[in-house]
Amino acid sequence: MIIIPAVDIKQGKCVRLLQGRMEDTTLYSDDPVKMALQWQNQGAEMIHVVDLDGAFAKGIRNFDTIKDILAKVNVPIQVGGGIRDLETIAMYVKAGISKVIIGSEALYHPELVKEACQQFEGRIVVGIDARDGMVAVEGWSKTSRTKAVDLAREFESCGVAAINFTDIHRDGMQTGPNIEETAALADAVSIPIVASGGVSSIEDIENLLKIENRGVTGVITGKALYEGSLDLKEALRISKP
Repeated sequence: MIIIPAVDIKQGKCVRLLQGRMEDTTLYSDDPVKMALQWQNQGAEMIHVVDLDGAFAKGIRNFDTIKDILAKVNVPIQVGGGIRDLETIAMYVKAGISKVIIGSEALYHPELVKEACQQFEGRIVVGIDARDGMVAVEGWSKTSRTKAVDLAREFESCGVAAINFTDIHRDGMQTGPNIEETAALADAVSIPIVASGGVSSIEDIENLLKIENRGVTGVITGKALYEGSLDLKEALRISKP
């Protein structure tokens, strides 16, 4: 299982949100590049970068900062937030991004995901964020009537590299990931699932490792690392077979 530290960017700074609310922001660093390098130096094999302003504005807002991260960090970077069209995906791929995450548009325009998978083979990740099992979109400001598992099944055979699954109620709360829902989603599709939201301790990593054989191949963690309740090096150590 791969442990993926998160670097969330708001107005060029590294922050964390509480349950996706922009008004509940904690500033952790004025320098997202420095944070990405810190996680790389501790052994991270991938960094998860989110353009939070882009997620709410429906378009890229922190591209310069993301390019700075790409220039300094050697491990693969996956990026999400405000990705609405093929042109944006192409721009990120050209810049050197390893994986591009399509979130809200996966619900609104699933054909975008399918076309992107054809044009950018192996690089497209679908971000499915759920509130009580239903897909939430637009920076989690809206909840749809579509079940997370139904949206995941939409992309079963189109070449999606992974699904990043976030339980919004858990995100930033450090209450533990939603093991049951994550496992159920992994059981429902053959696409690899990356868990997100709620990780607070090494015990949470251990619990996720118990469902790795069901198709949960990674976990994204942010606040627990920044607050110090999860040691990245220890998480990396136990995650290896």
